Amino acid sequence: MNALERVRAVLPDRRTLATMGRSPRKDLLAGLTVAIVALPLALGFGVASGAGAAAGLATAVVAGALAALFGGSNLQVSGPTGAMTVVLVPIVHRHGTGGVLTVGLLAGVLLIAAALAGAGRFMAYVPAPVVEGFTVGIAGVIALQQVPAALGVRPSGAENVVVTAWRGATDYLGHPHLAPLALAAGVAAVMLIGARLRPGVPFSLLAVAAATLAAALAHLDVATIGRLPAGLPAPSLGFLHPAEVPQLATAAVAVAALAALESLMSATAADAMSVSERHDSDRELFGQGLANLVAPLFGGVAATGAIARTAVNVRSGAASRLAALAHAAVLAVVVFAAAPLVSGIPLAALAGVLIATAARMVEVASLRALARSGRGEAAVMALTAAATLAFDLVTAVIVGLLVAGALALRQVALSAALTRVPLHEGLPPADHHEEEQALLAEHIVAYRIDGPVFFAAAHRFLLELAETGDVRVVILRLSRVSALDATGARVLGDAIAKLERRGVLVLVSGIQDGHRRTLDALGVLDGLYAAKRVFGTTPEAIAAAREALHHSGVLARTGVHRTGRKDHRQ
Repeated sequence: MNALERVRAVLPDRRTLATMGRSPRKDLLAGLTVAIVALPLALGFGVASGAGAAAGLATAVVAGALAALFGGSNLQVSGPTGAMTVVLVPIVHRHGTGGVLTVGLLAGVLLIAAALAGAGRFMAYVPAPVVEGFTVGIAGVIALQQVPAALGVRPSGAENVVVTAWRGATDYLGHPHLAPLALAAGVAAVMLIGARLRPGVPFSLLAVAAATLAAALAHLDVATIGRLPAGLPAPSLGFLHPAEVPQLATAAVAVAALAALESLMSATAADAMSVSERHDSDRELFGQGLANLVAPLFGGVAATGAIARTAVNVRSGAASRLAALAHAAVLAVVVFAAAPLVSGIPLAALAGVLIATAARMVEVASLRALARSGRGEAAVMALTAAATLAFDLVTAVIVGLLVAGALALRQVALSAALTRVPLHEGLPPADHHEEEQALLAEHIVAYRIDGPVFFAAAHRFLLELAETGDVRVVILRLSRVSALDATGARVLGDAIAKLERRGVLVLVSGIQDGHRRTLDALGVLDGLYAAKRVFGTTPEAIAAAREALHHSGVLARTGVHRTGRKDHRQ
């Protein structure tokens, strides 16, 4: 596929856009419902990221519309998310708002490049325990980030959320103030209890509205969002100086990786909740890349597909991407028409929204299932969550993948086996007399190697081969070897060499063509090839072993040959 075809493959086609006319009424109602749920989340995540509530709204409008139009899922809803705020907070501390905007733009470029390279399919290989641990860790980070706002104290500015929460709690105990804590706890309680009783009701918006009204009527001394601009800002270039951009390369890669992972997870969840929808991974990456490329121009932060909002969209009856576009349009109306009302929302109320959101991110049933599936799965999940809290999301994913890979490698290695088998196992009945067959079995031993012979497994069992008892001939049956690397081939060669130094005749049968190339490249079986002791089938190897015993005088020349004639006794 050439470059032009790759570009066409990630752009929306007429058939995709035509789906927006299938059920416009359902889509518009679903979009309105999602917008009601998304409004407090957009404000909260904007504040939590350090870029401000206006940045959260701008992201929800601009990124939400572009990702809906150009993405690969008909049901995905995009915008600012809790996972992304976790990455953005340290960037704000180090580089200010300009750093956040620059990182978003760079991440957009990386996502578009990944889409054109067809990288979407690789996201499916992230193990479930890593995803679950990652989600639990993010939930913990989001909740800890909100501790200062929920307690009504100034954030300490520390990059580690555990330190931030601890310092916030210490400051609060020095000067306790009940109002912020009551607002945050009340909003969180209403959301969590309401979601259990009436899942379809937007309790987040109702709780925030009630908290705002209560704060205004009681003249509570609490911090609020503050004045918002009436409308989206004009496109600007308020980014860092080009000389500072290389310092953000790692952060941009982290944001792009997180946007890709979370968006494709959300799109997959949307597919699972629908009947016939299937997302296009590369188109989704392209849509998210374009959204992240443009949103910073309007003061927005990095965006991803949002699992919670996408779930609300699907459950509200959305049939096409028109619903996500309607959600962005409703939020745009809020930006232009209701900014004065939004500006009075207490920060503690938004903290309550995010704390409740973090609690709802943790699927207890899924965690229990993974914990019951094995200690290895539970360990991967726990380590990923702990690394998310202690370090950052990219480090956490890397740690989770490394541990999961090591455990998987161990399982694969344990599946390899060296089994001593009867000489004629799985073969047609032998044409020898029973007495001769007993002699053959006494002096010839056959081993079958099953599974992968590679660096993690070869030393475990192939060196045991060299300790084989007092026999004259060893036949190695390799037809069931599933994989063979250079290390496995060399260990196999060492085992053969040790047997031969003890005077044991080694014969090999059933080498697969793919494995033969590795063995030939390393010269492992050159000596056996020269001595004509490599055979295509096991019966040929047994016949050669039998003939070798005849020549050595161990086995007398008696018995019935394949021709039916009897040999004369020698």
